[in-house]
Amino acid sequence: MEQNETAEPNNNVHKTKIIIIGGGMAGLSAAYHLTKNGVTDYKILEARGRIGGRIVQIPIGNEKVELGANWIHGVLGNPVYELAMQHGLVDIMACPKPHKIVAATEQGKQVPFATLHEIYEAYLCFLKRCEEYFISQYLPLRESTVSETILKPLRKVIPKDNLLVNHPVKQIKWNCNKKSTKDDSDSDDSDRTVIESPSTSRESSCEKVLSRHNVEVICDNDKKFIGDHVICTLPLGVLKHKVNNIFQPPLPDYKLEAIDRLLFGTVDKILLEYERPFLHPNITEVLLLWEPEMEKNDDISKNWYKKIYSFAKITETLILGWISGKEAEYMETLSNDIIIETCTTILRKFLNDPFIPKPKSCACTSWYSQQYTRGSYTAIAVGSSQLDIEYLAQPLYLDENESKVRTGDIYLLKSI
Repeated sequence: MEQNETAEPNNNVHKTKIIIIGGGMAGLSAAYHLTKNGVTDYKILEARGRIGGRIVQIPIGNEKVELGANWIHGVLGNPVYELAMQHGLVDIMACPKPHKIVAATEQGKQVPFATLHEIYEAYLCFLKRCEEYFISQYLPLRESTVSETILKPLRKVIPKDNLLVNHPVKQIKWNCNKKSTKDDSDSDDSDRTVIESPSTSRESSCEKVLSRHNVEVICDNDKKFIGDHVICTLPLGVLKHKVNNIFQPPLPDYKLEAIDRLLFGTVDKILLEYERPFLHPNITEVLLLWEPEMEKNDDISKNWYKKIYSFAKITETLILGWISGKEAEYMETLSNDIIIETCTTILRKFLNDPFIPKPKSCACTSWYSQQYTRGSYTAIAVGSSQLDIEYLAQPLYLDENESKVRTGDIYLLKSI
């Protein structure tokens, strides 16, 4: 991915109309729409040395592998789908590739296909009943990656000088006329996509007087950006960990409560590269049917691997394992050697084949461990509702009389 850092004057204070925090999908989309509407007086502050957020790929062998989302989820009202359609990147007439699933038990027995098909049909029926507003389906992209499909159209529109990478934001001062008693701190992050080292932090304080502009954003490199509006696209996971430190003064209670109620869960990928194929050419995915626990065991270290629910082919020699939840977060703390041994044992057991080879390499995502994501997916948890998403997205104004005062706005675009 292109890494670009704009040459700025020899001082640490920079003025712009709009400050966009985050160069992931939400931040790039905001910049895209601003530019399309003739507004180019903005800066995107991206913490990593690359753009894209959770849209990122790495090479494994001869393949480019997505570490983030694999599919476009949903059609109606989905801005990602609409963007891909506008640029001719989705072929709605394309037939999906053949997908043959094998469901295996811990005893190495395969569930009859007729039974599997019956369960799948019942699942689809229940799923359809739960859909109230959107049609949920996976649409095939043309032979390109998610990174190429989604990021390229946005980058073509956004002026290069408006994008600043390696600019982690440590503080957003949106109304320092209000007093705050909360201490604030920042955290650093590496640009690793897999397991990364702990962050460092240092203290900072809110100044009493701002210029006539009403929003000030301070980065870890001590550069300051002063503007009239801030569009904050920090992932919900980051907000959950840092919201009390990053905003000065703190956000209103209704936003803090919405952040607390919404769920930001973890889904990780386990990528296994082999010297030779071992699955039958017609099989594309192996579902793991784990036996129910006879006794409840809360020690994740003993049974984390039971949250691995499938292994799917990317190529004949590249296998993708899926894991989610607290077990995925625990997996991020393990070495590749342990993960390789565990996955090999699982595959040999479920496929009843002691000769399945060990992979020659392994790469795992670490979305929860990364300080700039802290998870993978937003979900409406028990006790939460669609209203929490709306509360989070509502803009904040420096003055409650928003019809008169339009500077100092903060817009939180939840990066899902």
